[in-house]
Amino acid sequence: MLHLKDLTYRVGDRVLLDNVNISIPAGHKVGFVGQNGTGKTTLLKLIMRQLSPSGGDIVFPQKWELGMTTQNAPEGCLSLLDTVLAANKELTKLKKDAEDISNPERLAQVHDRLRDLEAHSAEARAARILVGLGFDDAAQHRPCQEFSGGWRMRIALASLLFVQPDLLLLDEPTNHLDLEASIWLEDFLKQYRGTLIVVSHDRHLLNLVVQEILHLEKGKLTLYSGGYDKFENARRMRLEQNIQQRKKQENERAHIQNFVDRFRYKASKAKQAQSRLKKLERLQPIADLQPDNNRKFIFPTPSPLSPPLLTLEKVDVGYTSEPVLRDINIRLDSDDRIAILGANGNGKSTLIKLLAGRLKPAAGRKTKSSKLRIGYFAQHQTDELNMKGTPVSEITRGRPRDTETQVRSHLGSFGFDQDRAETQVAALSGGEKARLLFALMSCNNPHILLLDEPTNHLDVDYRQALIQAINCFEGAVIIVSHDPHVIELTVDHFWIVQDGTVNSFNGDVKDYRKLLLSRQRNKISNKKSESPRHIRKKQRRTAASMRANLAPLKKALAHAENMVETLDSEKKRLQISMADPALYDGASDQSIQLQKQLGRIEKDLEKAEKTWMKLQEDWDLQENG
Repeated sequence: MLHLKDLTYRVGDRVLLDNVNISIPAGHKVGFVGQNGTGKTTLLKLIMRQLSPSGGDIVFPQKWELGMTTQNAPEGCLSLLDTVLAANKELTKLKKDAEDISNPERLAQVHDRLRDLEAHSAEARAARILVGLGFDDAAQHRPCQEFSGGWRMRIALASLLFVQPDLLLLDEPTNHLDLEASIWLEDFLKQYRGTLIVVSHDRHLLNLVVQEILHLEKGKLTLYSGGYDKFENARRMRLEQNIQQRKKQENERAHIQNFVDRFRYKASKAKQAQSRLKKLERLQPIADLQPDNNRKFIFPTPSPLSPPLLTLEKVDVGYTSEPVLRDINIRLDSDDRIAILGANGNGKSTLIKLLAGRLKPAAGRKTKSSKLRIGYFAQHQTDELNMKGTPVSEITRGRPRDTETQVRSHLGSFGFDQDRAETQVAALSGGEKARLLFALMSCNNPHILLLDEPTNHLDVDYRQALIQAINCFEGAVIIVSHDPHVIELTVDHFWIVQDGTVNSFNGDVKDYRKLLLSRQRNKISNKKSESPRHIRKKQRRTAASMRANLAPLKKALAHAENMVETLDSEKKRLQISMADPALYDGASDQSIQLQKQLGRIEKDLEKAEKTWMKLQEDWDLQENG
């Protein structure tokens, strides 16, 4: 169990964590939410012992291994697969010890631990994680240094997931993922056996994976049961109760103050007035809890255009003489709401750039109205911002004919008040920069919004604001996003980009999720079908170097056989005792106790049988190697 005991953390005069007390049982999955800048990442670093608390303590079992996402992407000449395998330092050391150690007893201990860590399947497990995060077999054998920063962050995540720490701390794990990898990660985390705390703005993940939501607000932590939707409803009720309690207290304070003011100088009532004055001092004000979801922005209404807005006929497009996409045939109307699906590298961004006019067709015909205006939000468009400028100067650049009042009004539509509108761009948060980009792409009142991963820096509330803004927009919207919640609530049609072409996908996000998971499981199944030959080959090599050391293995095998027999006998004894009718005539405590004992014995027996089977396999391989 993880305990936060009277935990306090200050940065200067600012209190990020104020004497908080929370307990999270082992094996629980918790979503950690709160406004940006309130201290979520700080708490994760405190748990990891990367920071020291100002007061209180964090307690968890000493044997627990902890792991947390990092911003340090792996690099170097090691292959992706070897990089992930090397992340498990204990496994790496034990494998080396198995080759170097000659002492039979120590060697037996090493192999016992290797079996506990399922070393025989380590490479297959690492490969499955890499496949899930978007790396095919060929990519897994390329060196890390050949990949971009975003892809190397996926390798870092793969390494962490492979280690499978007892306490897994994930800080915005889907930020560098596409929809396909995000869906795989959700499925992986659902089955994760350790304790999980995940900081995320991905509402879908927080509904699907976690059992509880930990909310950080004004230095206090509150634990809510259920996923994000349940948390939101519970918090709404709490806010309503808070308003009622504050109103009730204010009325009580006013009533007491009125009595004091009337009678404090009247001799007959002076004592009572003093008593009420003391009561008034003891009435601590109830904290004013403000809702987080008061955020919104508005895309401007475009002028009407006759349909279609844009058509592509038999279009090929790419960056060299070899097209990335071929034979594209699509039509866009003003009421279209379309999500582009497909794994990274298949050409989603290429298609967006073609529609935005950043790429020209290599073949075929592109037709559009001469009056058509397009707003384009690119994943890496923040590079186009002038870090020394302000939101006012940036919008003035996009709308040079506007007055300052018009510029500020436009910024106000995207949540910028007077102070933030004059803040240097470099000092804006990631979410504010994203909203500034929304404002910039809207400067010419576009008929089409092209949104390539627009949610990367938006918190849950601003993602909800984006959903509302898209749904209120009167033009066409094409979106690429790793957030299923945003897609589900904004689009009604899907294009899938794969195998060098673009086609309609007849289904919704749930259908696509099923398709993806089915494909990924088929890949894993194919890998499993290939791996036994590879595993047997490695096991034979190991056996050849260990034939002189069969005695420790034989001893371990005999011990395992004895353990299975002992546990099986104990199981039968308990079953006989529980079959006795007399047991149920008296108090129920004894029967309940026997049931618990039987449950524990059955689990121990299952584990012992697996250990015996693995040892027997090792014995057969080494004896016949």
